[in-house]
Amino acid sequence: MMTPFATLTIGQAPRSDIMPLLMEYLPEESVTHIGLLDAMTAEEIELRYSPEEGEPVLVSRLLDGTQIALGSRSVEQGLQEKIDWLEALGCETILLLCTGVFESLRAQNAMLLEPDRIIPPLIRAIVGTHQVGIVVPIESQIAEQAIKWSKLPKAPCFAVASPYLADEAKLTAAALSLEEQGAQVVVLDCIGYHRQHSDLLQSKLGIPVLLSNVLVAKLAAELIV
Repeated sequence: MMTPFATLTIGQAPRSDIMPLLMEYLPEESVTHIGLLDAMTAEEIELRYSPEEGEPVLVSRLLDGTQIALGSRSVEQGLQEKIDWLEALGCETILLLCTGVFESLRAQNAMLLEPDRIIPPLIRAIVGTHQVGIVVPIESQIAEQAIKWSKLPKAPCFAVASPYLADEAKLTAAALSLEEQGAQVVVLDCIGYHRQHSDLLQSKLGIPVLLSNVLVAKLAAELIV
């Protein structure tokens, strides 16, 4: 039975890496978890979602923990199909578990919560004119991220460390490089970063560390009745 509230990841659901964090704010019995790649084989995923040359790349996680790269255009098309399906089943609120930029996702009646539309204005309101440093999963995302964060009063600085490769040293080095560049706040801008990542960095840095997924989950929780 479909609940009125659903999460939609571009990987496979449930996302065991971030479920504990989400469930701090979203009551388990009230939420259905759906993945774009649910029940798909590796061959099927590659055939439909492999990035084309020059296409923006998104990264996510399969149930076995594998990091996977996906083409943003085909992902957006697939997400729209899932959104239409969820609405047809009566879903009233859909929380997208991806911080990538999508241009034309839409819902006819349901409330669609897209982190890329929510997080940048929220961070801007929180940090004001302070310098923001942003950690992203892969190097190729920085150009698109620069556009996404272009309305911050100061252009952000970026560093790269995947949340899916369990490399704490690389994540720490990325965050420290942002602090060295003058960052006064660090944002972990991928749904795959979780509380252990932010706690690790907070113990190493002298500046605040914000998790995009926590901010979105807290806001989404207010919509569950």
